[in-house]
Amino acid sequence: MENELLSNINLIHTTEMGIDRIKKNLGLDTQDVVLWCKEKIADSTEIIRKGKNYYVYTDNIIITVNAHSFTIITAHKEKQIKNN
Repeated sequence: MENELLSNINLIHTTEMGIDRIKKNLGLDTQDVVLWCKEKIADSTEIIRKGKNYYVYTDNIIITVNAHSFTIITAHKEKQIKNN
């Protein structure tokens, strides 16, 4: 069964504030943040729905997408666990 987020990948979008937040959090220098995120979502290793959001895990980043509007809320690097 295909994931609902992947089935609706063409509906994924974000706001201007979302673009700025994603660029800042990931250190991106791309003109099309939404396309970049869509490609990451399509190649993701894991997509989990928790409540109203999808959490997409790929390449040590997490992309958060609203499950109803398909708006990318944020993206950030996964925290690395340090072994002491």
